[in-house]
Amino acid sequence: MKVLGAVLVVLGIIGFVFGGISWTETDTVVDAGPIQIESENRESVPITPIASGICLVAGIVLVVAGSRRT
Repeated sequence: MKVLGAVLVVLGIIGFVFGGISWTETDTVVDAGPIQIESENRESVPITPIASGICLVAGIVLVVAGSRRT
């Protein structure tokens, strides 16, 4: 429970600081011998402030509940 709580806390903080998680994927469009054409696609998962707050509070609750069990 502590690990899941910690993950939720980190996701909540990332959601507040960055507004979501994003990454870039590179795809090869054309590969004709020595000529290569690639495209970069930026993917993102937006996290709203409400969802970030819920993740943060739920994570703290799980960490505290996990601490009390042991």
